[in-house]
Amino acid sequence: MTLHIVPGPALTPVDLYALLRLRVDVFVVEQECPYPELDGRDLLPDTVHVWWQPESVPLACLRVLGAPGGERRIGRVCTAADARGTGLGSHLMTAALEIVGADESVLDAQLHAQSLYARHGYEVEGEPFDEDGILHVRMRRAGC
Repeated sequence: MTLHIVPGPALTPVDLYALLRLRVDVFVVEQECPYPELDGRDLLPDTVHVWWQPESVPLACLRVLGAPGGERRIGRVCTAADARGTGLGSHLMTAALEIVGADESVLDAQLHAQSLYARHGYEVEGEPFDEDGILHVRMRRAGC
């Protein structure tokens, strides 16, 4: 299995398609949340995509938004249904935090995944909120 770390502008069409497909499979189809997945952020110069892929398809992915030196945002964290429980989410977060470095970062965690992010230094900020029918909570990791 290979860890890929690729800036948005360097994504190949094949890689972008595979990442979008995984995200749509998880968020739109499985979780039944029709939302605008194509939000214009995937190819921005400051976006970095991180994903685990065995051979032909990614099993887990996330993206880091924002320029170094400012507040960073981790989002679109997902794992294929048949790869859950294997630790890929934690591996992705470790890689994301290497990208974030000493910068402060935030994310909106689904409530059931809150403990994953807490293990990586994120703390709850505010009250739970509904996003597309799923409860989330904002979490923040202070800069170092």
